[in-house]
Amino acid sequence: MTERTERAAGVAEHAVQERPLRLGTRRSKLAMAQSGQIARAVRELTGRAVELVEITTYGDTSREHLAQIGGTGVFVTALRDALLAGEVDFAVHSLKDLPTTQPEELALAAVPPREDPRDALVARDGLTLDRLPRDARVGTGSPRRMAQLNAYARSHGLQIETVPIRGNVDTRIGYVRSGELDAVVLAAAGLSRIGRIDEVTDFLSVDFVLPAPGQGALAIECPASNADLVAALAELDDPYTRAAVTAERALLAALEAGCSAPVGALADLSGDGRVVNEMRLRGVVGTTDGATLVQLSTTGPVPTSHGDAVALGRELASEMLAKGAAGLMGERVL
Repeated sequence: MTERTERAAGVAEHAVQERPLRLGTRRSKLAMAQSGQIARAVRELTGRAVELVEITTYGDTSREHLAQIGGTGVFVTALRDALLAGEVDFAVHSLKDLPTTQPEELALAAVPPREDPRDALVARDGLTLDRLPRDARVGTGSPRRMAQLNAYARSHGLQIETVPIRGNVDTRIGYVRSGELDAVVLAAAGLSRIGRIDEVTDFLSVDFVLPAPGQGALAIECPASNADLVAALAELDDPYTRAAVTAERALLAALEAGCSAPVGALADLSGDGRVVNEMRLRGVVGTTDGATLVQLSTTGPVPTSHGDAVALGRELASEMLAKGAAGLMGERVL
């Protein structure tokens, strides 16, 4: 190789290193807000520019309800395809949308600190769940929420009608503002990320509505072959959040349920104020009418490895299956 060729190769290599990192994201307002947050963190971490690459997923274009289109992977497949094709360098997902099986070619490089995992009610006239009028219509796109809301209503003497809806946050809240619905239920974390948390009229306690596994957490994914990027993104990882969501997702996987099945799970971490040393994992499966729920919990030491977190999730799933959980889920992942 001549000196000129070597110099040109060096310039080209430097240009590749310094080009902006391409972050793949869905086009929704929420996805763009989440991705923008991560982009800023990666810029500060690496000193490199980050550009957002908007990608449309099947879940964004389909107007069917999630239970009808299968749910699993509908919001992430196009992003993963772009990663594998080299069209983007990394991608940001809502962790609850990720299938529980991780492709070998892709690394789940970071799970940043989790935001509020609870569901939240946005209702007309500032109403809370317990103060909704008789026959109030409550919109949600989630069979999990329907199951638990209807179960709560049955046990507390409320008469509400859960209505399946699709659409982004603006569309869903618009149903309330127009008077078509009395209330809608959304993830608190999403409302916070787009600056609309003040519109919440009631935060739903996890004691009666468990969130989706991984709700409130983000997942940063990149090609496993890019070791330098995997290592850089890993600086954004929160080990406690990762342990919690790993246990929740292991429960979901062991139940053989997809992300649109009526399954809720939440891992709580606790300690003595100085050291976090205990994890409580709660899980629920129910029929969408709320007539039947299987809800159990287990407690153990904070997992110190991926395998320990997975074992905790599988243990609780096994107990739930023994109580009849398998017959309550509307879909299976083959």
